[in-house]
Amino acid sequence: MGIPIALQLYSVRKDCARDLEGTLRAIADMGYDGVEFAGYHGRSAGELRDLLEDLGLRVAGTHIPINTLIGEELERTIEFNRTLGNKFLIVPSLPENMRNSRDAWLKTAKLMNGIAERLKPEGMRVGYHNHMIEFQPIDGELPWDIFFKATVPEVIMQIDTGNAMRGGASADDILEVMRRYPGRAVTVHLKEFSSTNEKALIGEGEMKWREFLSLCETIGGTEWYIIEQESYAYPPLECAKRCLNNLKKMLE
Repeated sequence: MGIPIALQLYSVRKDCARDLEGTLRAIADMGYDGVEFAGYHGRSAGELRDLLEDLGLRVAGTHIPINTLIGEELERTIEFNRTLGNKFLIVPSLPENMRNSRDAWLKTAKLMNGIAERLKPEGMRVGYHNHMIEFQPIDGELPWDIFFKATVPEVIMQIDTGNAMRGGASADDILEVMRRYPGRAVTVHLKEFSSTNEKALIGEGEMKWREFLSLCETIGGTEWYIIEQESYAYPPLECAKRCLNNLKKMLE
């Protein structure tokens, strides 16, 4: 068995808002192994868990704001994810004051280290997911490096390939990041980048997929491939299906 493949539900958010159960069934029918949440559409953790179990889908993680991991909110978040059966709590972005300077990134790293420590007894892990700014230098250093050099190994490096390339990283830069932080890419976001087609699906752009997937399988410590598609040449569910088929061909 290779690394399982999930869909980040932000890719099909309008479908989920309209018909969550039908959308999850369609995702399962496509051959996805799991999903990563981006909001819960008014459902309880127990309802979501039962829905996924019925469809044979697993939880690959959730994207949640940093404030749900601080103070009393953290206890509620732990309880929700314990019921859901999820162990990966990924912060997808930060307020500007937590990322607008080198010092801010270091303080955020310290905060994330504390969260990681608190989650350890629960068998859960916190992680961080990039957009573009993490690959635009501050004081001559990438925020991505400032942050991950200062965090403990338990903090997951959820690299989003497409976002990083939009931020100015090359495909080779991304491969180098994987080598620089072995074992930390526990979940990864597979997103294409093309300088000529912003709606390119996985395998249709400039990302060096075979090399990247090989690093995930050898040194990344990767437990989940997570497809995310945010620009649509077809209806979102059709895009999700085509991305999965393209990825499976590359993995053969």
